[in-house]
Amino acid sequence: MSCMLKRKVDTMRAITLSNRGEGMAGLTLTERPYPHAAENDVIVKVHAAGFTPGELEWPSTWTDRSGRDRTPSIPGHELSGTVVELGYGTTGLSVGQRVFGFADWARDGSLAEYAAVEARNLAPLPAGIDHVVGAALPISGVTAWEGLFQHARLETGQTVLVHGSAGGVGSFAVQLAKAAGAVVVATGREADRELALKLGAHRFVDLDRERLEDQRPVDVVLDVIGGDVLARSVTVVREGGVVVSIAERPTSGPVGGRSVFFVVQPDRATLATLARRVSEGALTPIVGSVRRFEEAADAFQRRARVQGKVIIRVTDDDLSG
Repeated sequence: MSCMLKRKVDTMRAITLSNRGEGMAGLTLTERPYPHAAENDVIVKVHAAGFTPGELEWPSTWTDRSGRDRTPSIPGHELSGTVVELGYGTTGLSVGQRVFGFADWARDGSLAEYAAVEARNLAPLPAGIDHVVGAALPISGVTAWEGLFQHARLETGQTVLVHGSAGGVGSFAVQLAKAAGAVVVATGREADRELALKLGAHRFVDLDRERLEDQRPVDVVLDVIGGDVLARSVTVVREGGVVVSIAERPTSGPVGGRSVFFVVQPDRATLATLARRVSEGALTPIVGSVRRFEEAADAFQRRARVQGKVIIRVTDDDLSG
């Protein structure tokens, strides 16, 4: 039997998409039915949410796992909030608990007042972390962790080249790699230099003005850009090294080494590790800007290049609770 913190409402506000052909122009703030808590789900009252600009191109934004149209759909796959209902059989979380994590890829997402989420995709949010910070952690933080430690198998003393070092994933990767004892070479534009070095990078490369090839050899490349930057990055990796990309599948790899393309996988243990490091002051999520819920569609459409993550404040409730 499901359990609730309080009587649920029948409807909620949400950002929705109805027509794939309209792209970002089709984002609207509408009333949607309150979500259903399936087996092993929780319903989260969303306090803050994050999004990925490219997600409107993902098939899962428009169709369910069986390939059936699921519009109008709700985008957004990062959230921080409070559990208000448990689905049948749900364990590991409790009603009233502060949580953060991933909304499911092929279901309605986090840009709504309430979201139905698989419990395994969430972790408890420590009391000292506010919801804006909690919403900035999941995709970027776990992507950086998995890229460095699961796929690249980064070791102490190795040199890692981190592209997009002032962005969501890159800013986490710089900090995590530095904490692991790696030598960090960060890239970006000149405006990113100060932040990258502050986060722990040992060197910074302005891709508009400096030669990437002058950084060879490195042991690991973590790429978030793709294209020509990814192709050039392969040439700076030592023999036996690793190139890891979240942008596209590398067409080649280092001699005797590996090239990896991956999509982040939700993991409660990694979420908990990241939250603990934030609580200890050992990891700092970079929040580029915070927008009101009513501005969510505009944030998608007009997202300027910012350092860190754009977060949507979904509720006006106290974000520290």
